[in-house]
Amino acid sequence: MSISVGDRLPKGNLVKADAQGPQPIDSEDYFRGRRIALFSVPGAFTPTCSARHLPGFVERADELKAKGVDEVACIAVNDAFVLQAWAESAGAVGKVTMLADGNGDYARAMGLTMDGSKFGLGERGSRWSAIVNDGVVEQLNIEEPGAFNVSSADYLIERL
Repeated sequence: MSISVGDRLPKGNLVKADAQGPQPIDSEDYFRGRRIALFSVPGAFTPTCSARHLPGFVERADELKAKGVDEVACIAVNDAFVLQAWAESAGAVGKVTMLADGNGDYARAMGLTMDGSKFGLGERGSRWSAIVNDGVVEQLNIEEPGAFNVSSADYLIERL
């Protein structure tokens, strides 16, 4: 069963790559006391994620912040090095924080996974967006498999 609006995000570990290398992130510490626009993609460098999902959040990061969001973050079942390379290639550095869930443990804890085995991806995080306020889900927009509508930056901003 997946998380819902009003639920507290599960405790877990994520990784963020920066100039000093991979940095462990405790989810409780990361979300505490802040309002985060968080979105999940099935994979870095994949077609919809690279052409539409991430670019929308990069382009509208300042607008999200103007509406009371402290940070914009992307979570994916990829390693931190891949996410850092993706951020650099997409112009996302300084606009979208990349959070790696390398083994998919956090996606499973949230109940938001998808099976990408037929594409050689294995189990991945599903496509969704959320507003997380002090660790509590304030807004959650989960896509139907194969769709890209309700998890977009545009959709999220319209509901703020």
